[in-house]
Amino acid sequence: MTELHSQTLTELAIGLESGDFTSVELTQALLDRVAEHNDKLNAFVTITADEALATAARADAARETGSGGVLNGLPIIHKDIFCTRGIRTTCGSKMLENFVSPYDATVVEKLSAAGAVVLGKSNMDEFAMGSSTETSYFGPVRNPWNLDCTPGGSSGGSSAAVAARIAPAATGTDTGGSIRQPASLTGTVGIKPTYGRVSRYGMIAFASSLDQAGVITRSAEDAARLLGVMAGFDARDSTSIDQPVPDYTLSIGDSIKGLRVGIVREHFDAGLDQQTGARVREAIAVLESLGATTVEVSLPNLDLSVPTYYVVAPAECSSNLSRFDGVRFGHRAEDPEDLLDLYCRSRGEGFGDEVKRRIMTGTYVLSAGYYDAYYLKAQQVRRLIADDFKKAFANVDVIAGPTTPSPAFKLGDKVDDPITMYLNDIYTIGANLAGLPAMSVPCGLVDDLPVGLHLVGAHFTEEILLRFAHQYQQQTDFHTACPEAFK
Repeated sequence: MTELHSQTLTELAIGLESGDFTSVELTQALLDRVAEHNDKLNAFVTITADEALATAARADAARETGSGGVLNGLPIIHKDIFCTRGIRTTCGSKMLENFVSPYDATVVEKLSAAGAVVLGKSNMDEFAMGSSTETSYFGPVRNPWNLDCTPGGSSGGSSAAVAARIAPAATGTDTGGSIRQPASLTGTVGIKPTYGRVSRYGMIAFASSLDQAGVITRSAEDAARLLGVMAGFDARDSTSIDQPVPDYTLSIGDSIKGLRVGIVREHFDAGLDQQTGARVREAIAVLESLGATTVEVSLPNLDLSVPTYYVVAPAECSSNLSRFDGVRFGHRAEDPEDLLDLYCRSRGEGFGDEVKRRIMTGTYVLSAGYYDAYYLKAQQVRRLIADDFKKAFANVDVIAGPTTPSPAFKLGDKVDDPITMYLNDIYTIGANLAGLPAMSVPCGLVDDLPVGLHLVGAHFTEEILLRFAHQYQQQTDFHTACPEAFK
């Protein structure tokens, strides 16, 4: 039998159902992997071994009686931005270092109700602000493919754990590429669904009009299985959309023959690493061999997506993080002289540099005299970007291109250069600004590091994205590649 850690979520589900192993055996095997490898990766903030084994035992008992949900006994990890009842939720920040949530996020609630076993909470950029998981108060996460490199961010802990075969799947969040970019840099599959498709209740907010929960897995088939459980309307989330959720696994094997793939002219410019571009073009050629046709499309306002994002996102961040004031919860400065001193020192001590930078930027663009010049103008440009996508999808079914401009970069290379760091999300931000579903699929190696094929769909076309990804993975084996040190 193939070692348990090497199997995908779908393969593990089959093994559990056939009685090849129990959930307790599977969970213990993965916890052993965590103990063996996490010191090298720093992928976890919290490991919930006792809770995981207890949940696994309940899953095994449910299976014996013929009950249990569709994920019964399958281990996963949660990005540490999702509230988990009785387990601390830190958002990678000193501000919430000791915060223990009294309730579960809807995503956590749904996956647990389906029988998932939670191994722990994954490390992340502080409050999801970053592209390398270097802003975490708990230290940077390392890429399993090269421990000197970043796994991407902000869902870097989730992507590193899945790539290193510590967990078969993980939740993540994506505000400007924070699921897809780390998926690309670690050779995993990451999908961000349509904005509003998955509830944001209990997901600690960074930028409310951009944040969306999704998953990081080893295959499109696994992503379809998890997303089907997570998606759906939630009355507790005012941004949740009441739209029927299909069974994503049913159509994943359908042909893509005759479907149209849009190739964005602006994606293959001077900013794209030549070898990364070559891998992406080879992936598109595979889609063509499966019967898809390619059409050149243009997103003329694409180059404005990064400056637009870095006005809108900090503005919303400034508003959302105002609640962390040292009064109600979170880090509190000792012996404040007065209320102003409490606010200033609690926030000064609790937030890291990148979070402070974005709060200050956001406060500035929302201030009197600058709102019209910056925030209002950014929202107008955001509409232009969304309209560009709408025009493109009048002629194509999906848009394909690179997820990132290059493979993973070295830790420390960009941490002191915020603008260069921000440009790493240039191909992913547009989907967030337009609220579109998008995913990254492993499509090869450049200098022994993974790169990803980026697929973007029209609203609520996750089925089509997953079908494209699955059909591509039936013809290639990039998603099965494992970093040598973690086999």
